Amino acid sequence: MRRLPAFAFLIAAVTTSSAQINLNAAGATFPYPIYSKWFSEFHKAHADIQINYQSIGSGGGIQQLKAGTVDFGASDMPLDDEKLKDMGKPIIQLPTVMGSVVPAYNVPGVSGEIKFTPEALAEIFLGHLKKWNDKALTDANPAMNLPGQDIVVVHRSDGSGTTFVWTDYLSKVSPEWKSSVGSNTSVKWPTGIGGKGNEQVAGLVRQQPGAIGYVELIYALQNNITFGSVKNAAGNFVKASLQSTSAAAASVKDMPDDFRISVTNAAGKNSYPIASFTYLLIPTQWQDQAKKNAILSFLQWMLDEGQSMVEQLNYAPLPKQVVRKEKDKLKSLQ
Repeated sequence: MRRLPAFAFLIAAVTTSSAQINLNAAGATFPYPIYSKWFSEFHKAHADIQINYQSIGSGGGIQQLKAGTVDFGASDMPLDDEKLKDMGKPIIQLPTVMGSVVPAYNVPGVSGEIKFTPEALAEIFLGHLKKWNDKALTDANPAMNLPGQDIVVVHRSDGSGTTFVWTDYLSKVSPEWKSSVGSNTSVKWPTGIGGKGNEQVAGLVRQQPGAIGYVELIYALQNNITFGSVKNAAGNFVKASLQSTSAAAASVKDMPDDFRISVTNAAGKNSYPIASFTYLLIPTQWQDQAKKNAILSFLQWMLDEGQSMVEQLNYAPLPKQVVRKEKDKLKSLQ
């Protein structure tokens, strides 16, 4: 009889040590390629922790986190005070990487790089600029023979952080856009057709002659979609790349304590103007201590080993001062 408690204790110990911790998350498609890699690599190093991520768009991730159907969310748009209050639970927002959103296009007979001024992009997405050989485009591209093809605008149909980044930029460079459309994860589009996720927008641009849409840089590269350079705040036409996204990251001199910041239209001659941080939305209160320890373990890993993996997927790593600030923030969760 004396052996039974010891045997039972042994079984319990083995069961506990081998217990699998599952974390469920959902949100932004913008960082999905790097998140997919991170969660896979972290699982290899921590076999008892599995992170399952649904790439459904920032709006969907915010809603699922609010409803309590996921453990944490992901958004390219930092939540404002009103949205944070509406979550019904305390949340911290942690930047993970920086990425860029690009104007991807499919213009028959044109394989070169089209240059876009801020004014031209705003006019296209407002529906005012309707032909590829419009003067606003030919003046910026005098060496190109742009056709009289109709412009077909492609935008996101779902709640999207990529949309927030794009519309945040347009709101900064176009007073008309700011007053009539504004910036958000979902807006009332003046023109165009919609696709769900970066993946569908990329697919529609590839399929539709004359199309222009906005996608995260890695989706344009992976789908071999041509994308143009954009005139930045310094007056230089800059194409999205790891280097130009990093230049935009370098413009962040003083990260706020709550990490909410917009870096679109960043200063600097080499900065790509449509770049942004993307965020994980992490609850500060957890009923399950094992899950809390697991997410803290991942976040620490993300800020160390994880940052060394981002450049191979054309994201820019977090500036060092931002990493230090996030590590300090994590101490408050422990």
